[in-house]
Amino acid sequence: MGKGGEQGGDSGEPAAQIRFYTWEEIQKHNLRTDKWLVIERKVYNVTKWANRHPGGQRVISHCAGEDATDAFQAFHINPTLVQKFLKPLLIGELAPGEPSQDRDKNSQLVEDFRTLRKTAEDMNLFQASPLFFSLYLGHIIAMEVLAWLMVSYFGTSWITTLILSCILATSQAQAGWLQHDFGHLSVFKKSSWNHIVHKFVIGHLKGASANWWNHRHFQHHAKPNIFKKDPDVNMLHIFVLGDTQPVEVRKTPLPLFLHLPLPHDGSARILLPFLIPCSHTLLIPLGSWLDPPSVPDPTLFPADCVILFLESHWFVWVTQMNHIPMEIDSEKHRDWLSSQMAATCNIEQSFFNDWFTGHLNFQIEHHLFPTMPRHNFWKVKPLVKSLCAKYGVQYEEKPLGKAFIDIVG
Repeated sequence: MGKGGEQGGDSGEPAAQIRFYTWEEIQKHNLRTDKWLVIERKVYNVTKWANRHPGGQRVISHCAGEDATDAFQAFHINPTLVQKFLKPLLIGELAPGEPSQDRDKNSQLVEDFRTLRKTAEDMNLFQASPLFFSLYLGHIIAMEVLAWLMVSYFGTSWITTLILSCILATSQAQAGWLQHDFGHLSVFKKSSWNHIVHKFVIGHLKGASANWWNHRHFQHHAKPNIFKKDPDVNMLHIFVLGDTQPVEVRKTPLPLFLHLPLPHDGSARILLPFLIPCSHTLLIPLGSWLDPPSVPDPTLFPADCVILFLESHWFVWVTQMNHIPMEIDSEKHRDWLSSQMAATCNIEQSFFNDWFTGHLNFQIEHHLFPTMPRHNFWKVKPLVKSLCAKYGVQYEEKPLGKAFIDIVG
């Protein structure tokens, strides 16, 4: 560090001295109490700012000591606006002799990926279709209304209950994919509008916390399948995943009641998907099953159980089919493209697959460009496959059925 230059200001004050840093120096600042990161060759000290970061302090901390340029561009729909928050945190720049990428990453691959992103922007692939999302919300509301009408006209017989349970489970699953769109800021041009609608959809249609979702899900996107950084694979007290984690668990003594039976070959045992809560505000009020005497018909409680069972399994299998069969390991400090491709695979495209998975069958494109509206993933897919082929990066795509089987395997 320590080479200086003159940096002029607009206030008439004496020019500040530019500090230059090497990657060796920057990589030392990756501690909980000392966090630096690099964006477009500029060095920022985010130690104090991390606790105020809207996306949560952990996601920004996971990039400490690294080049965070691609992650920064991936998560923010208006980088120019965010720059005003970064300006006070600026402490210097990379030394002139230092490469733009850290840890011997392939500079040409990184540059080609950024060119690809610019091409996607020029093709307007980051602009959402109001008609698509309006129709999508409309079909969710239509299913909720249909369930209401069934109860009104046919009562709560077992057959009616089973049918409306399937309808409401479907609407809940689709509402889950819709909140995912708003959470990733991929619908409106302004972040604030996305946040407002996201809180409504996930809070009132799903019964979950928007902040909780943001703080966990963005960590997953920043460091997919990375131990201690991706919450989705950081549940050692419940189950272990991949080839490396079981071996590490064996070396770490745990309380007796937390020990899980591990095969001698070190492979993982995965528990069945857990049920997750959901909110059916249009049909079954929360109190109707918390207070049994108030339930007009005993079939409503089984209905809620069936809805929970169907929707939670739908959610778990779809969200994990793209990641669980892929590489799960410790941090390897790959470039953005390579890290996402190692942990992510696609499911073959079809009208049903697109609808059933909420376009998460295009998981690769979604992970590379989280703020891109999902109806444009198919347009950028050929560009991504071409870039991967150029550098020998595996682009894995499989049928839906095989994806489910691979989870069990």
